[in-house]
Amino acid sequence: MKKWAEYLLIILISCFQSSIAQQKKTMDIDDAFNEMGGKLSLHFFDAITGKPIPNGAVNIEKIGDFSSDLDGTVQFDIPEQDDAYKVVFTKDGYIESTFKIEIVVGTIFFNRFSISPQMPVEKLRIVLDWDQSPNDLDAHFLKQGRYHVSYRNMRISSDKITMLDRDDMDGFGPETITSTKIDKEAVYNYLVHDYSNRNNPQSDLLCKSKATIKVFGNNQLLYVFQIPKEIVGTTWSVFKITNGKIISINQILKTFPTY
Repeated sequence: MKKWAEYLLIILISCFQSSIAQQKKTMDIDDAFNEMGGKLSLHFFDAITGKPIPNGAVNIEKIGDFSSDLDGTVQFDIPEQDDAYKVVFTKDGYIESTFKIEIVVGTIFFNRFSISPQMPVEKLRIVLDWDQSPNDLDAHFLKQGRYHVSYRNMRISSDKITMLDRDDMDGFGPETITSTKIDKEAVYNYLVHDYSNRNNPQSDLLCKSKATIKVFGNNQLLYVFQIPKEIVGTTWSVFKITNGKIISINQILKTFPTY
């Protein structure tokens, strides 16, 4: 009986993930049609559940104020001037998040953003978003000499402090890791591995993924990392934490490093 319950749970999760994946692909098609009609879109998702965030307040610098619809989407007229525009997202229960969007030739470079729910100040949450391809990017969080949290290692650390909240294997993300406490005496590393192209170290699909990392801590958005462009390799070494401080690395590597 227990096995049948486990099989049913797996089927339900698979159906749910398939539904979300289809919704994301439909958004891509809708965005293309909207651009032809002179409109651009931004999409906002919950970093833990991956579900759209409705009724969020969105301010786009020099453009205006908007509210996300039931699909977590806001639409606005294509601005006359190509530029980087500051966006501020706020909603009760979520961390206020400020970032920039890049509009070039009437198109947004990347328009999907996963926002963290509010959390205790001592927590650290790392959120990975990317484009439709590659299908499977894996987030890795390592505490040197102690543990390695990822989908293909352990989903939760041996001390129960760090866990993989959400794994995504069909493109877009979010893929989210949360640590309830950072040890200031330890060294941590955060990396993204292109599992889809793991056997081709000369692949450039990772650098074309539009991958973005948002780091939430102290109940605020601390850092946003954009993947380097035009570099081959299947691993993105994003940052390390030493003495409790986040230090940017932001390098593409051909192989996954050892620590």
